[in-house]
Amino acid sequence: MSLNRQEIATSLINKHDFKTYAEIGVFVGKNFFPIKAEKKIAIDPDFKFNWFKKLKRAITNASNWNASYYELDSDRFFAEKAKAVFKSRKMGVCLVDGMHEYHYALRDVENALQYMEKNGVIIMHDCNPATPAAASTFSEWEARGFKDNWNGDVWKSILHMRSTRKDLNVFVLDCDFGLGIITKGEPESMLSFTPEEIERLTYADLVKNREAWLNLKPASYFYEHFGLQQSAK
Repeated sequence: MSLNRQEIATSLINKHDFKTYAEIGVFVGKNFFPIKAEKKIAIDPDFKFNWFKKLKRAITNASNWNASYYELDSDRFFAEKAKAVFKSRKMGVCLVDGMHEYHYALRDVENALQYMEKNGVIIMHDCNPATPAAASTFSEWEARGFKDNWNGDVWKSILHMRSTRKDLNVFVLDCDFGLGIITKGEPESMLSFTPEEIERLTYADLVKNREAWLNLKPASYFYEHFGLQQSAK
């Protein structure tokens, strides 16, 4: 079976009756606009849609009327806006799909964790690159002009959390280019890398240890882990 980040976010919102959904890296709004939640927060330094598209999407999905849009990078959002935005209501689900770079993605998760509900869930896209080109760093991707899917080295942020955070349960669903699922709580297992060791790892290393390092799970595990009814497709 296959799942995508929009389906997972929707299932979690419905299961836990979460009120607030945030998305880092909205781009054209493909995943953001269809999501239904009382409060929706979009964060992106360069939205690829205008006021007319926002109006159309609000007509087709009423929860978009109350959506808030922050056109700035996620570092600035968390430094300047987050405290006020989440003062009265924390996030139930946060999709991290911004800059596909190890340290940036890790920073997005660590910043988001400060404003998550106790049982909130962070979904991180691009955690399981299928090819060396897809796993290239930003500088490599930019220099070589790759045209196919680019996931970057986000996978290293999974290794970092699984090596350093004893307070987080982290695994990756084998679907939609690898969906990292991060929740507060005791981890299923830990790795023992130092940040310096993670820096030196290559895509070839990942290929040899993909399942163990990413704590890779089949897509169906999502339903089992969260006690959800599997949808018929």
